[in-house]
Amino acid sequence: MILCCGDALIDMIPATTAQATRSFKPLPGGAVFNTAISLGRLGVPVEMLTGMSQDLFGAQLTRTLTDSNVGTRFNIVNTRPTTLAFVELTDGHASYTFYDENSAGRMITPTDLPALTPDITTLYFGGISLCNIPAADTYLALAERETSKCVIMLDPNIRPGFITDEAAYRTRLSAIFAVADIIKVSDEDLEWLIPGPADIMSKLAQLQAGRQAVMILTCGKDGARALLPDGTDVAVSVPPAVVVDTVGAGDTFNAGVLAHLHSEHSLTKAAIGQLRGAHMTKALEFGAKVAAVTVARAGANPPWRHEISDA
Repeated sequence: MILCCGDALIDMIPATTAQATRSFKPLPGGAVFNTAISLGRLGVPVEMLTGMSQDLFGAQLTRTLTDSNVGTRFNIVNTRPTTLAFVELTDGHASYTFYDENSAGRMITPTDLPALTPDITTLYFGGISLCNIPAADTYLALAERETSKCVIMLDPNIRPGFITDEAAYRTRLSAIFAVADIIKVSDEDLEWLIPGPADIMSKLAQLQAGRQAVMILTCGKDGARALLPDGTDVAVSVPPAVVVDTVGAGDTFNAGVLAHLHSEHSLTKAAIGQLRGAHMTKALEFGAKVAAVTVARAGANPPWRHEISDA
């Protein structure tokens, strides 16, 4: 079973009222939340671990988890408010303004962490939950606590405008990279992590150096690549899609990759280290199929398994 650990928030998506005035529609979201929802809809056993508010938005988030077959037994429920993310769309591409001070998700501490049950075999981390304390240090503590027993996947999903202490954030990312078995970055993430003129694959290899980790790189419309521990480099293209917006695209891509690896019984420490190029190509292709459905509709609305073609 996969445990998704991180942000659950409300995306305030631009909308237009019946009177033709601008408004915002509250939709469940958050990078890690989106991945959990997508896994549940794809039929993968999955649980969520986040700081969950008791307010009306927290209730909306919890309902969405339950309706999408995601377990909530590890959530840390409290009375603080839900994080809000106001979304600005430019040609379908999303940028965000976050309201996260003293929120239910941000204020969890290591003492709040539950003991995990033996059925949890994979932990997934990412998003803004790795940016600001105390939650960021809490998730790092969980990853370090469980790394000997569980496969760790990380997608930092870097939001430079949300980072309040860049030096501390870079130090924290280095620490969680050190215990991760699968690291996924976008081309924009990689340019932030390793600035400079080197080509993108050289930077990915530099990030992998010294680790026995699978590295995954997404490049928007230019597809995705993976660099395996044995040095194998594989690439896939993006299926054709009519893009409505890109909200949740990377999150659902990650779910597709995890879902395929789960279906092939590859989410173990031993199996990750022995992945071959053909196997990883299929995982990337399935992730791209899942993301292609998501970008064709508004907001982070991941597909159900029956909506994904096996062709």
